[in-house]
Amino acid sequence: MKRAGIMIVVGIMAMCLAFNAGAAEKVTVYTSLETDETVKYLEAARRDMPDLEINIIRLSTGELGARMLAEKDNPQADLVWGWAVTGMEEFIPKGMFEQYKPKGVEKLEKRFVHPKYEYVGIDMYIAAFCVNTKVLQEKGLPMPKGWNDLLDPRFKGLVTMPNPVASGTGFLQISSILQMYGAKEGKEDGWEFLKKLDKNIGQYIKSGSRPAKMTAAGEFAVGASFDFVVAEQKKQGFPVEFVFPVEGAGYEVEANALLKGAKNSKAAKRFLDWAITESAMKEYSKFKYGVTLPGIPTRPDLPKLSEIKLYPMDFGWQAKNSEAIKKKWEGLFSK
Repeated sequence: MKRAGIMIVVGIMAMCLAFNAGAAEKVTVYTSLETDETVKYLEAARRDMPDLEINIIRLSTGELGARMLAEKDNPQADLVWGWAVTGMEEFIPKGMFEQYKPKGVEKLEKRFVHPKYEYVGIDMYIAAFCVNTKVLQEKGLPMPKGWNDLLDPRFKGLVTMPNPVASGTGFLQISSILQMYGAKEGKEDGWEFLKKLDKNIGQYIKSGSRPAKMTAAGEFAVGASFDFVVAEQKKQGFPVEFVFPVEGAGYEVEANALLKGAKNSKAAKRFLDWAITESAMKEYSKFKYGVTLPGIPTRPDLPKLSEIKLYPMDFGWQAKNSEAIKKKWEGLFSK
């Protein structure tokens, strides 16, 4: 087969940023937030906590999960910041987190906070297609409205999407499709749909953002990605448009958690307190569709949430079945 083994140019993306080398306290943070987000958020963290040395290690969602599991008995980080709730739910039974109630958590929407404070949600993002209108015109292709339109043979080789084993965005996309087609009731229709879709996939990529960026550059007609990355491509002047699948767009909530066995627990708790402040939330809102602190406006260049049909994601089901879904996907599509 083709594409799942084709990696993004950078391979495993690990970004380490250290601030304030002479600080009295230090903390090591794992994250799967996008690189451009992380840089901006850290500028705010440094501004608000100038005496804290912050070391960041960024990996894709799947790679980060594997790393945390491998380090379970000797964690090399103190906390995880902006990781998918699906992953959090999957890791709670494994005893990965230390319950912690950050200062100010009562101000957040309760539905995004774990009842025992295993994790605290901070924002959400929505799966979206990045569609290159110039490529559509050149190829004589119609504007796709949803997943079913991408089965059109004319899109063969012109669609790219994230590898769900490595990318949280990729996982939420296939998970939403499986749920739409009755996987929770034991039906296999979703897998049959994915087999049909696979015939038109030009490349699976170990990143949630790169399908949009590659599509914007004209390498594909459609890149399955997520909201703010598409917005950024439009902002930069690329000939792209948003498409939120008419069948229902999958979404994910990102959250923070204190790692059990953290070597710098005090500093980690301080960072987690900061990470849900109004200051931090205002930074998240510059990139995300919504944040968990009420009253923070979202970025104006994103379509209104009321205009998008969201699929009612079952995060508990996703977490319980995550390993099996990824294993089956690899068996079908990664050869």
